[in-house]
Amino acid sequence: MSDTDSFIDEVTEEVRRDRMFLLLKRWGWIGGLAVVAIVGGAAWNEYSKAQATAKAQGLGDAVIAALSANDAAARAEALGAITPDSTGGAAVLALLTAAADSGKGDTAAAVARLETLAAQGDLPPVYRQIAAFKALLLQADTLPVSDRRQQFEALAQPGAPLRLLALEQLALIDIAEGDTEAALARLQSIREDAEVSTDLQQRATQLMVALGADPAPLPSRQG
Repeated sequence: MSDTDSFIDEVTEEVRRDRMFLLLKRWGWIGGLAVVAIVGGAAWNEYSKAQATAKAQGLGDAVIAALSANDAAARAEALGAITPDSTGGAAVLALLTAAADSGKGDTAAAVARLETLAAQGDLPPVYRQIAAFKALLLQADTLPVSDRRQQFEALAQPGAPLRLLALEQLALIDIAEGDTEAALARLQSIREDAEVSTDLQQRATQLMVALGADPAPLPSRQG
């Protein structure tokens, strides 16, 4: 390479450095702003998580304190004084308050609270179905059998979170109506379901025995 070529390369490199310096001087603040935004966003995210955790812990502490009351009336009053700040928290609080209402003998208030919760469309389905299920249990002696059957059948649809518990209630209705064959068929389907809990499986087996059936042994469950 000649001296002239070497000199041209040096000048070219110097010009590049000058241009880079000017670009950094003119636009470098954007990079700094981006760094500040990233760091600030991470800090805000952590702050938001901490706030949400603190609120959840506060709600939990308030609920535990309310549930520690000696009688149902005091529990209902203490629960009613709690102000939840989330939809899920409000749903859990409503379920607990309904249980307290029922415990103090105010079944009508408990049912009304549960049915209101069950009809709340912005809640996840599991909350609504738990509320509907509990409301039906509280109306076992007052709601016509046909209405209870229809509503339990809706809760027993495939994929529903409480379907097996609803099937158990339908079997109990079958028994009350003298339809032993239908009850045994439901109970056997509960026993064989892959998602059945040990407690529910045992209850279904005991009911079948009480009805005079001889349930076949089930294969051992893995895992």
